[in-house]
Amino acid sequence: MAFNITTTAFENAKAIPKDHTCDGEDLSPRIRWDGEPKGTVSFALIMEDPDAPGGTFCHWIVYNLPPDCHELEKIIPKKKHLDNEAIQGKNDFGKIGYNGPCPPPGTEHRYFFRIFALKKKLPPEGINSLEEFYSAIDGSKLDEAEYMGKYYRNK
Repeated sequence: MAFNITTTAFENAKAIPKDHTCDGEDLSPRIRWDGEPKGTVSFALIMEDPDAPGGTFCHWIVYNLPPDCHELEKIIPKKKHLDNEAIQGKNDFGKIGYNGPCPPPGTEHRYFFRIFALKKKLPPEGINSLEEFYSAIDGSKLDEAEYMGKYYRNK
């Protein structure tokens, strides 16, 4: 079985519902993954927008998800330490936890949810940017999977 990530909130490559965006309640969607390779010690998840005007924009970082964890329920609390010992880093809004799509009006943006199976846990210090995230997982990736949604604001 291949490593896979999915959500019941929207279909892959389709529109992200308003309740998961800044135009709605800005709730994190339920994310599920499976098929990780043997030897997985932890998972790390990132949500990013490569279409942002200033370059790729980070919306969510979660790392040190335990190997027996295969989902993030809808509406993850906006706190650094989760009950399953996972850690949320700061996003590019400067906040801990999930902040959904909020692109400038007039252009559709793509949002990639990427899950990484890692052969180690990451240092518990805060990972607070795309650069820190990718630097921290460098050399420890066993596999990765992605799921993409789109969002457009007309006002």
